[in-house]
Amino acid sequence: MARRNDHTREELRELALEAAEHIVQTQGVEALSTRKVATAIGYSVGSLYSVFSNLDDLCWQLNTRTLTELLEELERQQAEEPKACLHAYGLIYLQFAQRHPERWRLLFEHRSPEGKQMPDALETQIATLFSYIDRCLGTLFPAWSANELALRARTVWSGVHGIAQLQLGDKLFLQEPDGATQMLALLIDGLLKGWQQEGECHA
Repeated sequence: MARRNDHTREELRELALEAAEHIVQTQGVEALSTRKVATAIGYSVGSLYSVFSNLDDLCWQLNTRTLTELLEELERQQAEEPKACLHAYGLIYLQFAQRHPERWRLLFEHRSPEGKQMPDALETQIATLFSYIDRCLGTLFPAWSANELALRARTVWSGVHGIAQLQLGDKLFLQEPDGATQMLALLIDGLLKGWQQEGECHA
């Protein structure tokens, strides 16, 4: 293993993110601190601050890493029909949250100090996440305006995200082991059917 001073700045950053990811996943979000990360990789806290401006910055970069993994999984799905794509995306979302529950918590629970904005890279990733839903809905409902498409896409995401959150907290109150998957199918099918009927009424 390389000595501490043998690591480049980028290597140090990657080591720190891997350690932070492990701490969050095994000990929980509350356990994460720059001191624990520094200890895990054999560096001083001061060295860590040469790569990250503070703990907030480390959390944002860890969240960027988490979203990168999720987006890569979404990109790999092979369904071509838009309705099938939406179902596949939703299932990927649920399964990802189940596999990485604590990183998932950090992604949605982390808050920066007041007045500090989300990093541009993370905002771009979130826009990319919604673009997958936008593309499917835009194919199914080509008459929608851009604003309407954005609103409906976020409606789909909110429903899927709610199922994921309740599943993680064991608050679905269902006996079926695949209850979340069944709810996902009902949600997407119900929304699409309702919007289709809405369009027919306005035609």
